Amino acid sequence: MAELKERLLPPKPASAANLRDASYRPSASGRQPFQGMDVTGLKKRGQGLRSWIRVDAFGNSQIIEVDKFTMMRRCDLPARDLRLLDPLFVYPSTILGREKAIVVNLEQIRCIITADEVLLLNSLDSYVLQYVVELQRRLTTAGVGDVWQSDGADLNRRRGSRNFDNMFGNTSPDYLPFEFRALEVALDSACTFLDSQAAELEIEAYPLLDELTSKISTLNLERVRRLKSRLVALTRRVQKVRDEIEQLMDDDGDMAEMYLTEKKRRMETSFYGDQSLMGYRTTDGALSVSAPVSPVSSPPDARKLEKSLSIARSRHESMRSSESATESIEELEMLLEAYFVVIDSTLNKLTSLKEYIDDTEDFINIQLDNVRNQLIQFELLLTTATFVVAIFGVVAGIFGMNFAIPMFDDPGAFKWVLIVTGTCGVIIFCSFLWFFKYRRLMPL
Repeated sequence: MAELKERLLPPKPASAANLRDASYRPSASGRQPFQGMDVTGLKKRGQGLRSWIRVDAFGNSQIIEVDKFTMMRRCDLPARDLRLLDPLFVYPSTILGREKAIVVNLEQIRCIITADEVLLLNSLDSYVLQYVVELQRRLTTAGVGDVWQSDGADLNRRRGSRNFDNMFGNTSPDYLPFEFRALEVALDSACTFLDSQAAELEIEAYPLLDELTSKISTLNLERVRRLKSRLVALTRRVQKVRDEIEQLMDDDGDMAEMYLTEKKRRMETSFYGDQSLMGYRTTDGALSVSAPVSPVSSPPDARKLEKSLSIARSRHESMRSSESATESIEELEMLLEAYFVVIDSTLNKLTSLKEYIDDTEDFINIQLDNVRNQLIQFELLLTTATFVVAIFGVVAGIFGMNFAIPMFDDPGAFKWVLIVTGTCGVIIFCSFLWFFKYRRLMPL
């Protein structure tokens, strides 16, 4: 990995000496920003050279520096598609199929996939380097460039490779074209990255939630609150990747649009067919390659032959394109379905974790409500006892007035006053308790 980083990445500029330390902190959405991108030299948005990692169909990689407009002309992409790959912005995960390229924005993997090459923004991120290494490994071991450069026996070789793989249980789809192999590695990297983050979150969450149930404290509640914020952000990202894959699987037109190798081959075949059709000999025996045969000067037999050849060629191309498009859609749909299962499993993990957090919060709320109810019951008993004690204060206030009665001359009068007052207080207190039990205000 270190050798690949030194070979692929240019020397670090002086203006970006402390860029990695400042930008390594995750953003509010939970996604780490691109690192190693020197943006201080850009005068205007969209201008200036940017470093790209180019990987061709044979697994060879090199560094190229092109500006935004050159990249738009090279890949035939609008500016809004390149804006999705801009490291200065944070966009949700997106997979777009265009006429000559596939724009992929999956977590840390932001690249442009064509029929011949993959272009990635040059970055110090480890997942980008791992993507390059894995793509090179799969391309060099599978020999995709040798299989998909010819246009004669492509369909038979692809079917034979698929049957051979199915027979011996090989899970690697070597029959896929170059753009699907690159897309597969991007999906694999994104799913692996999200699944690893979900696993780390699970490892951190379950012990913390168990500790919170045993000891409710402000520190534990704050840690759970931050954990839930990270969980919501990660769930949103996983859900966006899942929705993007599901949307592609539900639209056959978008999947057929992503079959770049077949479209390129059909364009080349159509171009060569037109050139051969323009090369028919005219009536005077000369070979005309600069203009089509004129229907006025050509004889009727030549016009009929030309029309028959054109109709036959169009029917043949239509049958081949429909058959290949159906098979390519099935191949891409199987590929997307495999990673849809993976990302759906990650989403299920996060959903289960969120349900566990909700259950823990409900348990904590039940505990707090129970403690609150106990405090209310204690306060009610305390209020009743205070009312009974207040009866002694009323009696003392009455006998403390300055008036003379014969009862004050009796030596045992004070004792009888205490006994009668205490008995009345106990009776009143027991009456309150019976009322509370009758109304089920407290368990007695």
